[in-house]
Amino acid sequence: MPIRLIQFQNIHKYCHDVPKSGFDPQSGIYHSLDKLDERQKFPTRPDLDTATFVLSQFPHPHQAESQIALIDSSTNQQVTYAQLQRSIRSLASGLYHALGVRKGDVVFVLSPNSLLFSTICLAVFSIGAILTTANPLNTKSEIVKQVRDSRAKLAISAPEELHKLVPTGVPIILTSRKPNNDSLSIEELIECCDHSEFPQPKLAQSDTAAILYSSGTTGTSKGVILTHANFIAVMTLLRWSVDVTSAQNDVFLCFIPMFHIYGLAFFALGLFCSGTTTVLMQKFEFQAMLHAIKAHKVNNIPAVPPVILGLVKYTSKAGFESELSSLRRVGSGAAPLSKELGDGFRERFPWVEIRQGYGLTESCGAATFFVSDNDAKARSGSAGKVVDIETGKALPPYREGQLWLKSPTIMKGYLGNVEATSETIDSDGWLKTGDLCYIDGDGFIFIVDRIKELIKYNGYQVAPAELEAILLSHPTIIDAAVIPVEDDEAGQIPMAYVVKAVGSQLTADQVIQFVAGQVAPFKKVRRVSFTSAIPRSAAGKILRKDLVSQSKQQLISKL
Repeated sequence: MPIRLIQFQNIHKYCHDVPKSGFDPQSGIYHSLDKLDERQKFPTRPDLDTATFVLSQFPHPHQAESQIALIDSSTNQQVTYAQLQRSIRSLASGLYHALGVRKGDVVFVLSPNSLLFSTICLAVFSIGAILTTANPLNTKSEIVKQVRDSRAKLAISAPEELHKLVPTGVPIILTSRKPNNDSLSIEELIECCDHSEFPQPKLAQSDTAAILYSSGTTGTSKGVILTHANFIAVMTLLRWSVDVTSAQNDVFLCFIPMFHIYGLAFFALGLFCSGTTTVLMQKFEFQAMLHAIKAHKVNNIPAVPPVILGLVKYTSKAGFESELSSLRRVGSGAAPLSKELGDGFRERFPWVEIRQGYGLTESCGAATFFVSDNDAKARSGSAGKVVDIETGKALPPYREGQLWLKSPTIMKGYLGNVEATSETIDSDGWLKTGDLCYIDGDGFIFIVDRIKELIKYNGYQVAPAELEAILLSHPTIIDAAVIPVEDDEAGQIPMAYVVKAVGSQLTADQVIQFVAGQVAPFKKVRRVSFTSAIPRSAAGKILRKDLVSQSKQQLISKL
């Protein structure tokens, strides 16, 4: 099922010639038109686990000693595939023998990106334990809640985040040594358990591998249960993508947080299956990213729309072509990429392919994605439906509805939440994504917006992402977000939060008129507030719930 995350095209007149779309009128299901060869098929061996699958894809031993797996962008420290494999086995042994971690135990990881992150994840999987990760920016109360909800038996923490875990009472080890601190570290555990053996657990693809917490951009965060089969399916697709685009020799840049499903599936696990080299940044900083691209001749950046927007804006600086000349591919995921931004990027970087993908934590980070921006090939391991949000009826091409997915990547369910699971996954295994979309006659998916985020203005549905794309096309608007605000007459009205360029004299009325000239009357922005920054999740998603709370506080303060 191909996908193109290009939004807000005019929906063409319904076409009855649907075979190219992959749509089956009898079942109402869209199927992928691609055929898998033997290497691309999902492994069916029932006792296969994530760590075994990843390690089996490492380069041949004589290549592994010299093939670079990871590079720290700030220190230039390098890790070969052979070193990585030895560290994984040593840490797994240490977790098993020194700390008593067993199959089914939950290990909580609180750390920014580091050379040790992948080692930790794969060591946890190797002993059959369950991984759960968190954003280091989370508050102490949020950390405590997740540790308790996941029933973690052990916590692994970056030294600077240790204080957030102390109230949990869970045993803690640090990722690295800390001066004047006697706590055991991952580094020490790897050293002391070098070459030690540990019993191989009996695992199944159906066993739980990780519990990852959704970002909760519109509501309460929930624990997503992902199996070894989910990760293996996603990594199979990623390996195929690297193979078909001949990206095996690319140098990738990772600033996507590895605690997020995007970073975990792609960088902490998946790219090792193709023997590529990844340059790691501990956290995203735009100038540091530019330096890393130039210094390491980076070819490939899986990114998020705010980063792509930054690159487009950066092209006003002289000499950007030489700094970014090594780039060949830029990916976009985790949040919608507007048509305007995609077109703007292609105009400024004609030598770079932009590859868009779509997925959720609930689909283990991937559902469908482009392989090439030029030939419009795409890839999917799933089947899909577009379902009318009122009647539940499956819809043909060019009709808007909720996207449903069925795939080996779909989660087992939400931890301890039977009701939410049954609301999200039906009895036949279809995942209700919560995204409004339509599929055209060629099988391309056009994501409109999150259904829960649609603004209901006088009975009309207004997509915030459409208005945000228009706002971002303004030359002096750096960032923007649109939220619903309660209104006695209309029910809800669109309100825009806008970050304007330094020195800009842009007014609220000018913003309103700029949008009004490009949309139907019911879609107009009715209120504008200027702000210094738009709150976003680590993956780049707008935290609308924070802005809604902010707007309510602003209203109260005026009363």
